[in-house]
Amino acid sequence: MRHIWLPYTQMKAAHDPLAVASTQGSRIVLTDGRELIDGIASWWTACHGYNHPHICAAVAGQLAQMPHIMFGGLVHEGALTLARRLTALLPEGLDRVFFSDSGSVAVEVAMKMAVQFWLNQGLGERSRFVAFRGGYHGDTFAAMSVCDPEEGMHGLFAKVLPQQFIADLPFGADQAQAFDALLERHAENIAGIIVEPLVQGAGGMLFHDAQVLQHLRAAADRHGLLLIFDEVFTGFGRTGTMFACEAAGVTPDIITLSKALTGGTMGFGATIATNTVFEAFLSDEPAHALMHGPTFMANPLACAAANASLDLFETEPRLAQVAAIESVLARELEPARACPHVRDVRVKGAIGVVELDRIDDLGGLKRRFVEAGVFVRPFRNIVYLTPAFTIDEDDLHRLTSAVVSVLEEWTRL
Repeated sequence: MRHIWLPYTQMKAAHDPLAVASTQGSRIVLTDGRELIDGIASWWTACHGYNHPHICAAVAGQLAQMPHIMFGGLVHEGALTLARRLTALLPEGLDRVFFSDSGSVAVEVAMKMAVQFWLNQGLGERSRFVAFRGGYHGDTFAAMSVCDPEEGMHGLFAKVLPQQFIADLPFGADQAQAFDALLERHAENIAGIIVEPLVQGAGGMLFHDAQVLQHLRAAADRHGLLLIFDEVFTGFGRTGTMFACEAAGVTPDIITLSKALTGGTMGFGATIATNTVFEAFLSDEPAHALMHGPTFMANPLACAAANASLDLFETEPRLAQVAAIESVLARELEPARACPHVRDVRVKGAIGVVELDRIDDLGGLKRRFVEAGVFVRPFRNIVYLTPAFTIDEDDLHRLTSAVVSVLEEWTRL
């Protein structure tokens, strides 16, 4: 530990993290022999559970054949196949795939695409974005600039980040009117609108409905703006449909994917644009090309994992499993509503959230969950579950029971 710097952790006061020996299914095995049921699927990535044999076999086969090859001037079948499969799954029109290394980078690429879309047309003044309170899009600099500036993690950097327009989601008439007025005033300076569809994840697991996204699509079309859906969290079944945009019946101009893209096996990202966006980069002018190229983009190992993950969505009943998880979460988390300091209990797909008015000792609450035999990682004022879609009924029941029982005890202290 003398040489490690942990994420989101004040190291001066850090408690020793849990040392992991192995994983299997929905279980984390610690080096001291304890076994925990994982309630958050490694930050929402391990949708098929850990160590799924089909994904492991695909990665092992690719490792023996070709672990990596650069994507500059070269291509390989795994990437071409994956791009074809992703575009077939997404709403019609999202046809051009740019691969990268992570969700944050996928968002950076989306923002870069949107700005250069206008630059290539001689409209360099269109360089800013509209984003939303409660939103989170990553920890790199452009991505930080479209996160919630007050409730998020990046307030320290406010003076050095690009300045964007941060609005309330157009939930009701007042918010919609304010949002529309913002676009009326500033459309000529806006490159695009970016939003997490249906669920704002790391900003607090905040839910909104399809009408919000439909309003954003109509507003973007009215002002000729690009609409970006950040589905790094919501993509690949988490909200109940393969992609959250399906439930809204809305097609964005650009969509970002990561996290569950490889079934939680390794880092990978994709930014997928419509042909309308892509064609703005086609020119006799070399500078009009998208000047971005992550060294490990379209990494063959990651492509193998992602293709294997898509196989599982085709051959195993993942969305039916999500629907079953949703039913259990809704029923078994509801008793937490009666606990002191609980503001709300809400469920969408394989996401269950208990929101409190505050959590005074996050570290202590995390340790209490470990003592109860589960790995649940509350943040800010919420306790949430985002389990693997393959979790068995008994383990899911143990997770929900632990959340309710621990909160019943904790909120009465």
